[in-house]
Amino acid sequence: MADLDLRLVRYFTAVAEHRHFGRAAAALHITQPSLSRQIVGLEAQVGARLLDRTPRGTRLTEAGEAFLPRARALLRSAEQAAAEARAAAEPSRFTVGFTSGLMVTAAVREMRRRHPEADVRSRHLDWDEGRAALLGHRVDVVVTRLPFAGDQLEVTVLYDEPRAVVVPVGHRLAGKESVTVDDIADEPMPRITGADPAWAAFWRLEPRPDGRPVPEGPEIQDLEDKFEVVAAGEALVVTAYPPGIRLRPDLTAVPLHGVEPSQVALATRAGDRGRLVTAFRKIARTHLTGPAEPA
Repeated sequence: MADLDLRLVRYFTAVAEHRHFGRAAAALHITQPSLSRQIVGLEAQVGARLLDRTPRGTRLTEAGEAFLPRARALLRSAEQAAAEARAAAEPSRFTVGFTSGLMVTAAVREMRRRHPEADVRSRHLDWDEGRAALLGHRVDVVVTRLPFAGDQLEVTVLYDEPRAVVVPVGHRLAGKESVTVDDIADEPMPRITGADPAWAAFWRLEPRPDGRPVPEGPEIQDLEDKFEVVAAGEALVVTAYPPGIRLRPDLTAVPLHGVEPSQVALATRAGDRGRLVTAFRKIARTHLTGPAEPA
């Protein structure tokens, strides 16, 4: 197996981008003859010719076309590995992501107390943004509600929240101590454009116990639109029901019995054993144990 020199791989991607040895050499701040020698050396390591010179410039061979995407991936992986190593050795910032309706203040405060050398911050994320923010390294951990795709992630359930049905204050169910799925069987529910199917099924209570389809309400673009369609009498929605939940004056929440609770979870990147991530996992389990009581 060839031990590829990443410096030579970077030279190759520069030539592939510019399609010209002279322009690539100028961009790399080396001489053209030196660049040519480096490419020859890389081709020897790979065992195939990667570039052909033509009167119009330089083109990739079939081997070069196959090698280019892997070469770029190698360089990205190397950069990410170096960044993660630097962060582990001298962490400069640690970002706790959290989605709407959740509070991470207690855990963030404790993290700052225990690790004053780190710049610990919190960052609000849209309801469906947690996974992408983690895998894109915009945050280091995320506190959010299940369900969401857990591949490439490590997920720890922190606590449960009951669920409730949100209805207009003049609705036939308003004021009841609780309701069941049967009580809302004929009520339409909105569907959010582009929502993850597992997430949508959980919050729309699909499938229903009797197999009946959920009556379709209006399609909405964002989670924040849901209260508008409820207030307008177009649909009902199911929501998490932490203590002291505050809704609009024209809406009320009725506890929903006979269904699984909502679960609040901590998600991290799979295999991330960084010192600060490991510390926050422990802190979250002891400081994020239930919905925050209202002030």
